[in-house]
Amino acid sequence: MRVPLSWLREYVDLPATETGRDVQAKLVSAGLEVETVEHLGADLKGPLVVGQVLTIEELEGFKKPIRFCTVNVGQTNGTGEPQEIVCGARNFAVGDKVVVVLPGATLPGGFSISARKTYGKTSHGMICSGDELGMGDDGSHGIIVLPPETEVGKDAIELLELVDEVLDIAVTANRGDCLSIRGVARETAIAYGLPLRDPALLDVPAPNAYGYPVRVTEPAGCDRFTARTVTGLSPEVRSPIWLRRRLQKVGMRPISLAVDVTNYVMMELGQPLHAYDRNLVQGTIGVRRAEEGEKIVTLDGVERKLHADDLVITDDRGPIGLAGVMGGADTEIADHDDLDNATTDVVIEAAHFHQVSIARTARRHKLSSEASRRFERGVDPQAASAAAQRTVDLLVLLAGGTAEAGVTEVIAPSAPHSIAVPADHPDKVAGVEYGREVVVRRLQEVGCDVMGNTAAWNASLRGGGRATGGEDELIVTVPSWRPDLRDPNDLAEEVIRLEGYENLPSTLPRPPAGRGLTHRQRLHRRVGRVLAGAGYVEAPNHPFVSEQVFDQLGLAADDPARRVVKLVNPLNDEEPALRTSLLPGLLGALRRNDGRGSHDLALFETGLVFQPREEQRIAAALPVDRRPTDEEIAELDATLPEQPRHAAVVLAGAREQAGWWGKGRPADWADTVEAARAVAREAGAELVVRGGQYGPWHPGRCAELAVVADGGERVVGHAGELHPRVLKALGLPARTCALELDLDALEEAGDATVRAPGISTFPVATQDVALVVDGFVPHAEVEAALREGAGELLEAIRLFDVYENAEQLGEGKKSLAYALRFRAADRTLTVDEASAARDAAVALAGERTGAVLRG
Repeated sequence: MRVPLSWLREYVDLPATETGRDVQAKLVSAGLEVETVEHLGADLKGPLVVGQVLTIEELEGFKKPIRFCTVNVGQTNGTGEPQEIVCGARNFAVGDKVVVVLPGATLPGGFSISARKTYGKTSHGMICSGDELGMGDDGSHGIIVLPPETEVGKDAIELLELVDEVLDIAVTANRGDCLSIRGVARETAIAYGLPLRDPALLDVPAPNAYGYPVRVTEPAGCDRFTARTVTGLSPEVRSPIWLRRRLQKVGMRPISLAVDVTNYVMMELGQPLHAYDRNLVQGTIGVRRAEEGEKIVTLDGVERKLHADDLVITDDRGPIGLAGVMGGADTEIADHDDLDNATTDVVIEAAHFHQVSIARTARRHKLSSEASRRFERGVDPQAASAAAQRTVDLLVLLAGGTAEAGVTEVIAPSAPHSIAVPADHPDKVAGVEYGREVVVRRLQEVGCDVMGNTAAWNASLRGGGRATGGEDELIVTVPSWRPDLRDPNDLAEEVIRLEGYENLPSTLPRPPAGRGLTHRQRLHRRVGRVLAGAGYVEAPNHPFVSEQVFDQLGLAADDPARRVVKLVNPLNDEEPALRTSLLPGLLGALRRNDGRGSHDLALFETGLVFQPREEQRIAAALPVDRRPTDEEIAELDATLPEQPRHAAVVLAGAREQAGWWGKGRPADWADTVEAARAVAREAGAELVVRGGQYGPWHPGRCAELAVVADGGERVVGHAGELHPRVLKALGLPARTCALELDLDALEEAGDATVRAPGISTFPVATQDVALVVDGFVPHAEVEAALREGAGELLEAIRLFDVYENAEQLGEGKKSLAYALRFRAADRTLTVDEASAARDAAVALAGERTGAVLRG
């Protein structure tokens, strides 16, 4: 909500020295979020005056139309002679009054004006458009043409109100009253302790039987409808400068007098209005729910198919407007330039619609308007008749219209909302003793009527004590413009914010003694630390994905990862699902960074993935007047998707940089396997690594990762180099590698016991073996056989060389060289014992994989 300070001063007598920054500080202290204060005309310097066009000479021979004009600016140029100006605009004629900036002036943006030669003529100044003066577009897309009665030579800075300060307020969803000058003026008056001149306090005639006929068949959606009629509007009259300037300052574009007046009153009082061309309305105006399949063309020119829940305004033909959102084209007020179809008689609608109904209609049709924004947040129902009267008064004053005597008001009976609250309730909420007098005063300033148990209060004072909440209960009737005040806590918040949040004492809570982080939390942190220590950079991503990404990753049609949880109201329609894998977001981050010049990348993320349950259940609404029971919470949890925690890494480019120390090396599949081993070590799990094939990974460079749990193996992830098709589909660099692991599964398979490393007093015996196997035999199978065959004496095994040479080894063969470390816990091994263990290991490897000793 943009609030010009000059407009605000009409309703609150602020000190003359108060600036926009001062008012911003006061409103922020009162709880309003004033984001910025815009200084209009801060760098504008005259002379900027009103001139009258005397002559226009069309210059020819140029690529665009150019005019050489003489303009009467009176004595403001010091000579009284006509000012010669070159101008390219076409929307003015001889005799028009225009805005002229003379040499020596400075326009917004620091643009200095001086006499200069252009198009073969010397231009002594400029004829100005609204954009050049920082006013914004007034709909003309050209030069500002002033009313004929404007005095030549008059200061245009003052005339156009070019110097002002505008407060830009981010209005929260519960403060619809602050989407108006009236509402912000009320908050300003409270903040400064000054009286408010309420613009809604008008003499309004009583309803009668002579007004325009209205029938409301949906009182639940429209509890108040006021209709007034004004006839005889002059079609030639345009909105006065002051009205157009105020609309521009609040961010609205002037259109025509009737429309401008309704917009002006809406911004002033917060009550959306709509003006219908009376000659285009056929029969009684009605309010009802739409019939399924009905259509309407709204003012934006779009034909919309209506839903049965939409609230519509109708006449005898059918819908003529989306109630509270936008009017229809069938009854649109004619543009001021369309004199042949000029609107001379209008019916003014000032209604109050149900908040939720309007919000749903606006979202259903993706049609947010100034009116719907206000109705969604709550509009003062008591302001409808005053807003209609204010509109009538302005149309009569500015357009020479006549207000018909008929006044139509359709009102559904309703009682004001009252809340019983202990007088000391704000004290208990804030932890500050405000006292009854402060509480009552602050609530009355907001506009509440406050009544209390005065007998108990007086008795407590006579007794020298203080009334308790039970003895002194306040009955608070909230004002019609604050529908957000629903319970005692809302009233307490009003008192606290007006007394100043900054005045609340800062007291740190005392946490009870606890056991610290859970094992799952500690594991999560350890995994992050170990990956960061290995050179990976954490890159958290949003948990939303598109379903098309599964095709790009090459997942099979029946892959469980394709079963997703879809959001009803996604932030982005292109990403409506919750992720089942961390890779889409992480690979997207890698692609973005690679595209921005960072080619050597190692990223990781740990986070939740979301897997829908087999049985879909709808969550029951939990009570709000008490703490839910453990059974209710468990039932709610059972409706949520499974949310295991995963860890993933992606790599591209160089893993080790080249330099004086060496050549460096590129990242490859082995780095992802090593990252998986590091994560498994933190979880206390032993990882089984073997060749695999899955989804996005290259079938010949993919490792399947498993753990032993409950007597059997369980696959917990995959690692390796991504398939070239996936790299092309996602726009990734060549040879990109990735890993994804199920951390929760690792935690279940791991041993949480922290064990100190064993240090033996006996020496180690090292034996190396080189085994020749077929090229398709995985190293993991050979290693498993060696480990089992060596028995308990084997302390560690490491593959240190892979060699392939068809001439020496034979076609389709490879040599795997292992270092075996043997050690006994109770003695020094002899050479024979170590050799026997090695021979047993080689024998079992030969039996299972066909391995033979090389050489």
